[in-house]
Amino acid sequence: MDLVIRTLLKDFREGLSLPPGAPRLTWYGPDGERVELSGKVLDNWVAKTANFLQDELDAAPGGSIALDLPGHWKSSVLALAALNLGLTVRPGVPGNDEELSASDLVATADAGLLERAGDVDTQLIAVSLGALAPRWPGALPAGVVDYAAEVRSHGDVFLPWMDPTGQEMLLVSEDQAYDDAGLAAFATPTPEGARALVHATDGLTTVLAHSLGAWLAGGSVVLVHESVPVTERLLESERVTSGGARDA
Repeated sequence: MDLVIRTLLKDFREGLSLPPGAPRLTWYGPDGERVELSGKVLDNWVAKTANFLQDELDAAPGGSIALDLPGHWKSSVLALAALNLGLTVRPGVPGNDEELSASDLVATADAGLLERAGDVDTQLIAVSLGALAPRWPGALPAGVVDYAAEVRSHGDVFLPWMDPTGQEMLLVSEDQAYDDAGLAAFATPTPEGARALVHATDGLTTVLAHSLGAWLAGGSVVLVHESVPVTERLLESERVTSGGARDA
């Protein structure tokens, strides 16, 4: 079966719609950083993350992960890796402890939640969002896994222990669930080959919908933190063709 998510990652890796060295995700962050991931590099990060989730946390098709994270390049990588594994992805802040415990894994940048690790019946993953952070800044409670510190040691090629069937519910958003074939319905319609501006402040669900829309249309994404001014110069230098009207 040709899964939508795996066809997309093959596109990143082999350059089916854009050369593999062309940017597919560019991040403008609050510390003045600009992180550019080509298709090949983005695929490598997704593979490393999928291997990390599988090898260290026993993630497998039919499992689930809540992404208690803002729009960010690492959030997008985690989402793509989870989809590739066949996990159900719940983007956005999960809410109360009962909702947290409904997911097998919770990736979070919330220090307060991490401090309560012993009170939450789920595996917590600490995700540092700092520009160059090699690990979580500070000590972590027992049992919490540090994403930044662990992910780099994993392989650039994902070798799944078990393949998803395509019938798993891969995304749950606003009480709607989408399987692999439904990812196109979740994605925001985007012109073919667009270089799409996406605003992190819109929340992770919307970021993923816009990003998947651009990628499935053979395009790329410029993701900007809310503190970054979206100027004409930025739009022109990044060659943005879609989504630039809001702040331009």
